[in-house]
Amino acid sequence: MSLDLAQVAEQIEGMAAKLQAGQEERRQKLEFALNTLLSNTKKLDFLKQKVETSKTTWLVAGLVDSLDSHIPAPSCPNNFVVLATDGSHIDVDRHRSTRCFVINIGVARLDYGEKPAAFLFNLPSLHFDEAEVILSSPDGTQRIEIEGQLLGVKRTIEECRILTELAEEVESNLSTVALLDGSLILWGLIGQSYPDFVIDILLKKGLLEYLGKLRHLAQTRQLALASYISFPRSTDVVNVLRLAICPYQPADCDHYCADKFGEKGCDKVAGLLDRELFDCLLATGERSAVFVSRSSIVREHYGEHRVYFFYLKIGEEVARLEVPQWIAKDKGLLDLLHSVVLDQCRRGEGYPVALSEAHEKAVITAQDREQFWQLVEKTLVMEERLLRTSAKSWSKRTRWV
Repeated sequence: MSLDLAQVAEQIEGMAAKLQAGQEERRQKLEFALNTLLSNTKKLDFLKQKVETSKTTWLVAGLVDSLDSHIPAPSCPNNFVVLATDGSHIDVDRHRSTRCFVINIGVARLDYGEKPAAFLFNLPSLHFDEAEVILSSPDGTQRIEIEGQLLGVKRTIEECRILTELAEEVESNLSTVALLDGSLILWGLIGQSYPDFVIDILLKKGLLEYLGKLRHLAQTRQLALASYISFPRSTDVVNVLRLAICPYQPADCDHYCADKFGEKGCDKVAGLLDRELFDCLLATGERSAVFVSRSSIVREHYGEHRVYFFYLKIGEEVARLEVPQWIAKDKGLLDLLHSVVLDQCRRGEGYPVALSEAHEKAVITAQDREQFWQLVEKTLVMEERLLRTSAKSWSKRTRWV
């Protein structure tokens, strides 16, 4: 039976009323946050030190420039190329007859200028060999199956691999912007207590290896790389303001506030999102200062590819762009990225055209998934393989009433 929306409608109305009632409180929080930011713009060195020495239970951005920086958009080059990849996948289904998964990468190359062109396609790949679906420790004593969250990480790495190959094919005299959808930070590896060999295979020999190849390319041509996050829910910069109003120097949440009940001083801005802050600070087309991610996985493993980020106001939306350190420290590449991404969003009604096209090529529908498994089982039957599916899987595909 499908969801009975009539039973949920009254609850939805209650939710809407509660959200509306909280708007004034949120407006006051935002006003206080903006005043806090502006009053601390000349305390950059003090805040940098406090960020580095404090111990918090929330993620705080590392500071590079003044908090209130707002940089207008530079002009686009006359001739340039935009590359983008996006992916989707069919996960392992333990109720099916065989262990395998599919990764489908959508690809877009858009050429602008004297020789405009568009190349759009997808690259689906089936993974079933043990070496492809299992991560093994060097001594063979530990085995981790690639599925769920880890498959999402592997897909991100494949997106970056194919983006790297695309960049290698672009003529070296053309300014190029390469875009990924989502974060450069492999959040799926955080907090799961994965053994070191998993980090080594997926991050050091995976994502970081391809970022290294892109950096090498950028030494001989104008190539800028970024991951684009639409409607971000990050709070890294707001959390800097929480530190700014904290009375302790350095701050130590577990030591000073673990046993406190009720509202703490830093709660005056807690709950706000970075995008709300920069929606007020930036004019349309402007980018913010650059910040550094202080995520544990970035600090411990990314090295020369440490992730920096900035916010870009595009019409009604504020997007977050993440870049490796070697892009963040090159003003020319930052300007190229800024101008081209803004141009892409204007062409795409608020979202980069190249990423939108790559996404369309990557989509796997529910019907695609079911047809894939039917094809797998039909083929295995034809090959006279023994098929065993779970009773649950069989029940889902059978109508009883």
